Amino acid sequence: MTAPAGAREERRQEIDGVLGRAFRMLIDGRSAGAANGATFATSDPYTGDVLASVPDAQAADVDAAVEAAERARAGWRSTAVAERARRVLAIADVVEAHAEELALLDTLDVGSPITNARADVRIAVEQMRMFAGLALEMKGQTVPGSGALHMTVREPVGVVAKIFPFNHPLMFACRVAAPLIAGNPCVIKPPEAGPLSTLRLGELVRDLLPPGVLNIVVGDGPAVPDRIVRHPAVRRIGFIGSEPTGRAIQRAAAESGVKHVTLELGGKNAMIVLDDAPVDEAARSAVAGMNFMWAGQSCGSTSRLLLHDSVYDEVLDAVARAVDEIRVGDPLEPSTTQGTMVDRRAQSKTLDHVRIAVADGARLVRGGGIPEASGQAAFVAPTVLADVSPASRVAQEEIFGPVLAVLRFHTEQEAIRIANGVRYGLTGAVWTNDLDRAFRVAEAMEAGFTWINGSAAHYPNVPYGGVKASGVGAKEECLEELLSYTSEKVINVMIRR
Repeated sequence: MTAPAGAREERRQEIDGVLGRAFRMLIDGRSAGAANGATFATSDPYTGDVLASVPDAQAADVDAAVEAAERARAGWRSTAVAERARRVLAIADVVEAHAEELALLDTLDVGSPITNARADVRIAVEQMRMFAGLALEMKGQTVPGSGALHMTVREPVGVVAKIFPFNHPLMFACRVAAPLIAGNPCVIKPPEAGPLSTLRLGELVRDLLPPGVLNIVVGDGPAVPDRIVRHPAVRRIGFIGSEPTGRAIQRAAAESGVKHVTLELGGKNAMIVLDDAPVDEAARSAVAGMNFMWAGQSCGSTSRLLLHDSVYDEVLDAVARAVDEIRVGDPLEPSTTQGTMVDRRAQSKTLDHVRIAVADGARLVRGGGIPEASGQAAFVAPTVLADVSPASRVAQEEIFGPVLAVLRFHTEQEAIRIANGVRYGLTGAVWTNDLDRAFRVAEAMEAGFTWINGSAAHYPNVPYGGVKASGVGAKEECLEELLSYTSEKVINVMIRR
């Protein structure tokens, strides 16, 4: 199950090199520890070893970062849009030049397979360059009027806070590109479970931006993000993470001011396989859509597989065979296709969900436990649960682990009812060879991002985001995200005649 010791030992010198530095925050253009000297440890979820000590920020550190951003606001706002885009392109070049180092840090810090971490860095670079290319699309409009010229212009909103989770740390950190290009200084807070790549990013790009334009603070626990959200100078908040934390951020923001908050939250996403779907293709897409490669730690995972009764057994068997091909092992081993959970707590929580599901009547088809010879590694075997009831906890709650719940339906209407019968609405998929049915089902699904005969993939400048409890506000990964970091001003020019 686990990779040979040589896979890690071959890179020992490289690992020691990337970890052999002081990881510091970025505040007002300077590397900084916590003002009171506090630190906390981040650990490798594969070995259990401590990787590094990082600053454990307090309210005073947050205040220093936000105040630095506020001081930088006027200068960055007045910087030409093309110049702001050029600076972000320079950041993209630096990230690309340090791609392997940043990918290695994410793999060590959160257990993502190195192939996935490399892909995250590549996507981060592509998205930064995409946003830079969209910079001149932040346009206003003119409105016909009688005796006057009415126009709109887009302006920066002010200090922006970005708070994001552990499953794609470097990629999410680089999404600071949109608010920066829009003219906003930023304070970003990486996950305490995986801060290293973001802290290293701050060190690499420190001299590419004026002091205070980009600030990075991290702390162990909710105090730091709560203080960021409540700071009166923070006007715009972009959050990616769990539904409970998103609701806490909404509440804190509302209690401290009138702020623009966008949330991209969890999901319990359905893939519907109709009776005419190609069995093997649909099964492989179901496994890909579950995002086992991130140990299921993805809000967009199609974690509910809804199978028509006539193809239920055939598709389930094909899914089981595909899951058998997953290689669980050392995330640093290139042949590994599923890494660890982010930590032992997440491992325990996922296993608890599996036990509850079986107690509720689900049938364990694959996985369900810890692979043999796991040692200290926070592994959960790729798990498939069949005969799941739509009302059961495993069909209703986001597990955020490698657990695929398989449900049976008899009619198209029943499939739609089951798919929509959860509080979430992030992604959805439908498999069929009938184009009319495909569009009919996709239209009926309460999900913000759907695939027909596909899963998992994101595309440049295609809006991504959810509905219901899966999120609110502007879609991401597209022009709409960039525009969401601006405010629209109307200027009326009265013409004398």
